[in-house]
Amino acid sequence: MNLSVKSKENIEFMLNGILEKLNFMTMSAFKSSEINEDRYEELVDIYELVMRRDNFSSAEIQALAEELGNLRNK
Repeated sequence: MNLSVKSKENIEFMLNGILEKLNFMTMSAFKSSEINEDRYEELVDIYELVMRRDNFSSAEIQALAEELGNLRNK
């Protein structure tokens, strides 16, 4: 998948990957349709960070969840 291309499919792919890797219990709270496409690069950064790491502290997971929340359309 070419993540350099801004698309709804890529947003959904990255969001699903992030949520799965972090084992978010409230996955339904994050929907790809709610992600602001203008903030696509930020989502790519979060995705790359999450995919590089194997373990996260609870504080890191909370911070990532907050960042994902900030990417939502307002």
